[in-house]
Amino acid sequence: MPTINTDKVCYVVVKARELESEDEGVDADASNPTDDKFVSVLTEEAYDSVRDEVAAYIDAMDVDEQTELVALAWIGRGEYGAEDWDEAVRLARERHEGSTSAYLLGMPLLASHLENGLGEFGESCALFAADRQ
Repeated sequence: MPTINTDKVCYVVVKARELESEDEGVDADASNPTDDKFVSVLTEEAYDSVRDEVAAYIDAMDVDEQTELVALAWIGRGEYGAEDWDEAVRLARERHEGSTSAYLLGMPLLASHLENGLGEFGESCALFAADRQ
């Protein structure tokens, strides 16, 4: 059973979703803010700040929390089951090389994997999301 605080995992999930939803940027067109009703979307300019924010958050976690975050992602993407928790944590610790944030942020569908991993243990981010609104 994970000992990492669920709110910490959910914070990473929320930020990873922001990264997944970002616009990759487009060339400027003839449009202007008035025509666009002053609506703006996230673009490449915002990408670095969100990425840096979540990377700093993960890097600030202790080694045990980082290891459990990796193990949760592995369980969430189906490499291990909840019953293999101890094994997943052990392997995450053994295989740790370099930056955990770089590894996790390079993982496609990170938010979904972490949510699925939490779900394997009967946890979810539903209350975390409700608290942030």
